[in-house]
Amino acid sequence: MTRILVIGGGIAGSATALALHKAGFDVTVHEAHPNTAEDIGAFLTLASNGMRAVAQLDASDAVTAIGFPLSSMRLLDDRGSEVAHAPMGEAGDALLQYRCLRRGELNATLQGEVVRRGIEVRHGARLVSVADGPDEVTARFADGSAATGDLLIGADGLNSTVRRSLAPDAEPAYAGQCVFYGSTRNTPVVEDTGHITMVRNSAGTFGYAVSPDGETYWFARVAGEPIPAEELAHPTPSRWRARLLDVLRKDASPAAEIVAASTDALMATNATELPPGTRWRSGRTLLVGDAAHAASPATGQGASMALEDAVILAKSLRDAPDADGAFALYEACRRPRVEHNITVSGQISRGTRNPARTGQAPSSPRPGDDTLVSQLAWDVDLRTVGDGVG
Repeated sequence: MTRILVIGGGIAGSATALALHKAGFDVTVHEAHPNTAEDIGAFLTLASNGMRAVAQLDASDAVTAIGFPLSSMRLLDDRGSEVAHAPMGEAGDALLQYRCLRRGELNATLQGEVVRRGIEVRHGARLVSVADGPDEVTARFADGSAATGDLLIGADGLNSTVRRSLAPDAEPAYAGQCVFYGSTRNTPVVEDTGHITMVRNSAGTFGYAVSPDGETYWFARVAGEPIPAEELAHPTPSRWRARLLDVLRKDASPAAEIVAASTDALMATNATELPPGTRWRSGRTLLVGDAAHAASPATGQGASMALEDAVILAKSLRDAPDADGAFALYEACRRPRVEHNITVSGQISRGTRNPARTGQAPSSPRPGDDTLVSQLAWDVDLRTVGDGVG
């Protein structure tokens, strides 16, 4: 049986492990964090394409048990007036509806599924190097230990150690916006649950969704200089909130009220992206998720794209005659789609593309949807399906 090392136990790594295990491979996950990282990260939305991938992992029950569904999108102008309200994604299917979740809870849920299915997860394993040989690949860790396998999958995120071994010159670049995340139970805005509201503010984009128990989750994307690395390393939530309020109070939308009601449990990051054409594979090693194709969060597709990766990689290895052919098949299926997402998301972040037409969810991936359904369908041989652009 082919032995596969998965580096990274986050969303991409855990999903990859689930898919590879389902395809019959011997998988071990190596995660740098000492636990499930349930307390790390803000919130995210899984789009219908991501939920379709979850279904192919046989994990729908676990994922729909957390978070809450979003079946439509409201669009407000900078005066707070509603200009559109339309269904979003595959709203008619309870398993494929968009879903709002805390990132850490999704991490913990997917890792829990990995453990429940008997896949080994080794925590506290921080990768320092990869040695790709003719017969096996070896991962070496900071604690002095090592692991060998037939293949190694780098699912170790934006600052991937695996990517540095494959493409040392491929560095994440600033995509033109700072992104802030927060939540509050004290918002003065009265709103039903079940939809996401996008606000076109004059100086950025604001979005929020209300959970069934009344908690409001929000994000803001604001153009300007990136937040300095020192400030990100030593967060100053009160300063970030003040900066946001200066911007948001220029408009009459509900954005400023929501941010003002939020606590200091506020997070910030710089929107970053990897350049299209980044090398994904070499010998027995392959990248997935943000390690391969990180994009600005403007389309909200990061986690969903990683889940797609997992299913399509497992099917590639299952259906192709050898690993090299499988990696080539995977790349042919994935690169057009994810690089389209990088381009579109970057254009939205830089203000050169309208993020949503009336009635269209801003994060709906347009290219290849029909093809994607076939690519993700577990019982369909991937070699019979085209690439990801239609």
